Amino acid sequence: MTRRRATPHTLWSPSDDPDRLMLDYTVGEDRHWDMRLLPWDVYGSLGHAEGLRASGLLTAGAHGKLRAALRRALREVEDGALVVDLVHEDAHSAVEDWLTRRDGVAGERLHTGRSRNDQVACDLRLYLKNQLLELEEAAEDVAEALLDFASRHRDQLWPGYTHSRKAMPSSVGLWAAAYAEGILDTLESLPALWGRVDRSPLGSAAGYGVPLPLDREAAARALGFAAVEHNVAAVQLGRGKLEAAVLAWCGELGHDMARFSADVILFSADEYGYLVLPGRLATGSSIMPHKRNPDLFELTRARAAALHGDHAAVVQVGSRLTGGYHRDFQLLKEPLFRGLQRTREMLSMLTVAIPSLGVAAARCGAALAGDALATDEVMRRVESGVPFRRAYRDVASELKAGARFPAPTYRQILARRRSTGGLGNLGLAEARARLRARRSWGQRERRRFEGALRRLAGRGPERKL
Repeated sequence: MTRRRATPHTLWSPSDDPDRLMLDYTVGEDRHWDMRLLPWDVYGSLGHAEGLRASGLLTAGAHGKLRAALRRALREVEDGALVVDLVHEDAHSAVEDWLTRRDGVAGERLHTGRSRNDQVACDLRLYLKNQLLELEEAAEDVAEALLDFASRHRDQLWPGYTHSRKAMPSSVGLWAAAYAEGILDTLESLPALWGRVDRSPLGSAAGYGVPLPLDREAAARALGFAAVEHNVAAVQLGRGKLEAAVLAWCGELGHDMARFSADVILFSADEYGYLVLPGRLATGSSIMPHKRNPDLFELTRARAAALHGDHAAVVQVGSRLTGGYHRDFQLLKEPLFRGLQRTREMLSMLTVAIPSLGVAAARCGAALAGDALATDEVMRRVESGVPFRRAYRDVASELKAGARFPAPTYRQILARRRSTGGLGNLGLAEARARLRARRSWGQRERRRFEGALRRLAGRGPERKL
């Protein structure tokens, strides 16, 4: 464990005696949040060392010593022995301090051609790549659970609603598949976001490059980035914007999860009773022994709302600044990390909850009686040759007079809705093909990313992260 000091170790020194209150204020909660970045800081440093060697700025011997020291540091991080302690300002100072204490020359060479500004940008992009791949996999699991649920209940009819009033026949399958396709839409937008995250900021330094012949592409390749962020000033201009884009993508997932949860809350209520919430996924009341509360769905709905708040916080911090680096960026970490965690929690919970939902067939079918079938009567008359508007007016008039029309059977309702995406033609096979394509893309990108990191860590192709 690193020895504690009276004053945190910093990587800058404008004063020999910095004000302790000022240090505490400016460090803020960085130590806490930077623990999430610590392994990525070591990986980023390993990639930076490869770039320095390719640039001729490290001899083979110095490079070998620095790489070996950083690989030891990575093992220390994974074992919990190297942490961001109270003696450190952030993850960067923790790693550099650890290296300098064990190999002074290697530690002192590490920061060549680099600023903490491009260093943290690199850490964040590596962290975000890993997070996005994990969230993609979790979202795919939710989409698959929804498609499985839709397949099991594809022909179970119930009312569809507009304005929270009964509208026309729908089905449990149509409902669940719609949310699955909404999540697939969001997943299919990930490659565009990924392309923005998958660019190395190393070599941009504080936003203006450095007067050294840096081989930025070599560092990018070593870290598994597809390219470099070309304009060095664009790296800092993108701070806040990139985090906001990630949270906006998460917010799209949250949008579908929140609306799905709101539906479950409503349709499992006693007054509807279409869905059945199993006891193991319900909570009770401290005073009312009969209660089966849908807390997990209520909290999913609330977490999605809070996620939009995280996005708003990032936008507010990042969008009112002039060009270049600002310490304001430090406050982007908390809403970013919190929003990613909320998204992961929602996805994990729904993956468990969806397969356990029950469907009360009798309640669903009984709810279809009456006005919900009025449009079917209009269309039946249209097919017999009556103009639509006349058929509409006639049915409306007859309903007001108290008329009731013969109800079509389930089979007839489904048969009359064979258009693409309708009740009788859900196209679940097509949705599953989209899901397989997403999984294939994610697996390919994970192999590329993790392969680069394994090589940096000296672990060989057979070892996973």
